[in-house]
Amino acid sequence: MPVVRQTAAESAQATGRRRPSFHTLSVAQVRRLTGDAIEVAFHVPAELAGHFDYLPGQYVALRTMLPNESGEQQEVRRSYSICAEPRSFEDGSSEIRVAVKKDLGGLFSTWANAELKAGDTLDVMSPMGAFVSKHGRDGTPVDRNVVNSMNHPEDLAGQAGSFVAVAAGSGITPIIAIARTLLAANADTRFDLIYANKAAMDVMFLEELADLKDKYPQRMAIHHVLSREQRIAPLLSGRIDAEKLQQLLGTAIRADDVDEWFLCGPFELVQLCRDTLAERGVRPDAIRFELFSSGKPDRPEGHSGRPVVADESAETFKITFKLDGLQGEVASPTHARESLLNAALRVRPDVPFACAGGVCGTCRAKVVTGTVTMDENYALEQDELDKGYVLTCQSHPTSKEVMVDFDV
Repeated sequence: MPVVRQTAAESAQATGRRRPSFHTLSVAQVRRLTGDAIEVAFHVPAELAGHFDYLPGQYVALRTMLPNESGEQQEVRRSYSICAEPRSFEDGSSEIRVAVKKDLGGLFSTWANAELKAGDTLDVMSPMGAFVSKHGRDGTPVDRNVVNSMNHPEDLAGQAGSFVAVAAGSGITPIIAIARTLLAANADTRFDLIYANKAAMDVMFLEELADLKDKYPQRMAIHHVLSREQRIAPLLSGRIDAEKLQQLLGTAIRADDVDEWFLCGPFELVQLCRDTLAERGVRPDAIRFELFSSGKPDRPEGHSGRPVVADESAETFKITFKLDGLQGEVASPTHARESLLNAALRVRPDVPFACAGGVCGTCRAKVVTGTVTMDENYALEQDELDKGYVLTCQSHPTSKEVMVDFDV
């Protein structure tokens, strides 16, 4: 009897889940936001629309080939948050919009800001990420892994709620999509935003935020904090430190009656906010957060697995992994201390990953047998950890044999 294998899309439809995959999309528009930031719109044809359903706050990974310092072409992957609420067109097509801010020394962001234009094509991964509202209809939590809940933003806020976001720089990208969706979904919802930048010229989506405030004048409040410009209110000038944050929460924000918090920015700011909210008694499950980086930006190990010297006489870990219904196996020398992701990439280059830094969660898998240790985790929530999920880019085997499943 022949074995019938499901495609990734069929499996996702059947289980309600999907694993990330790349598709080539064309750039429909490139719009300048600031002197060092652009908004890129990708056209999603009708036949691919189902692969790009998403919840506001999620991100996509972009992949292309760029020359390195030696002029050699290399694969580059970068993750960017989606900055627009979900929508589709009459012909069944849709779009994905992301904002790309140029980072000092950033290979991809520098190239995109200087050269990317309408008509170009890039490989775009299907949306992922846990930075979404869990304030669901009738209080039911929204599962960010369930495909059939995507592109139904009305499910995010069936109940009225009070929401507060703290963002810095390009951290506004997912926040603006979340705010637009929540405010539109319920006429009694309130959204407060604390947005930190160096100067007014650095504020991304300045006009869009002003329009949002004008559209919901009684329900939307925006507090721009500029670190290098003097504002009329001293509270809104200078860097956000512990004292300033406490003042903001005590005066500008009604912090004692908030249903959900959204934090997006560099590690130091996000951690400061988390610690401050914890001191104020805010429940951890009411806080969503996303980082620019982990604060400990280890160099990604490569896109095909960094070289590992094999020695048949040396001890090895046996790493088995399941992906798209197929099982792979690789021996990992104990002295190499390579991650599960790196080991898997050496034998199967289509293993999903994006940042390789413990931030995005694309490489998430479940430990089926064996034990591992995880260096960093800024992507998985406690309920996922309790179920045995790990970030394979940060996980190293601690037992002789380990098996992980990317499909569950």
